[in-house]
Amino acid sequence: MPELSNPLDGTEYIREADALPQQPRERTRRIVSLLVDNRFGVLARIASLFARKGFNIDSLTVSATHDSSISRITVTTSADDLSLKQILSQSAKLVEVRKVALLDPDSSSQRELLLVKLAIDTHLRDTIPGVADTYKAEIVDLGEKSMTLEIVGKPTKIDAFVEALAQYEILEMCRTGATALEHGDEVLH
Repeated sequence: MPELSNPLDGTEYIREADALPQQPRERTRRIVSLLVDNRFGVLARIASLFARKGFNIDSLTVSATHDSSISRITVTTSADDLSLKQILSQSAKLVEVRKVALLDPDSSSQRELLLVKLAIDTHLRDTIPGVADTYKAEIVDLGEKSMTLEIVGKPTKIDAFVEALAQYEILEMCRTGATALEHGDEVLH
């Protein structure tokens, strides 16, 4: 064990734990589903909690439920297990939060919506629909110099579609966050 020096004499001391190399904790994509009271300010409190704990919110959706007094908030974030446990615990302590659940991407249905407007010319007017068909995207608007596409699907499908469109000039793009429900008979209430 290393000898500890006196911190009062201006020298620093090293504890064994401090001397060990720190291994970065693996951060993975996580989906947190919350049932909250449908009142003003609740979304701000949830987002503020994530920010105070140093979490970046990758996507956030808020939606009505079958009960008008309750809203569902779906947050997608990247976190390690320890940090995630902390944020779930802190979220559950908020008065407005009725239920918190971590959704497993493999055992939940997730969907996102993407609208993307592309610059087109005569040649691209015939080319882009083929790309859209490959991903089952819809043409929702066609202008003289632009085409707007809509696609709904799993986040990985949306990512692949955006990547396929990278060769074209994207004028505007709007992507919702993930919304998700657990597979099977499991119900969050």
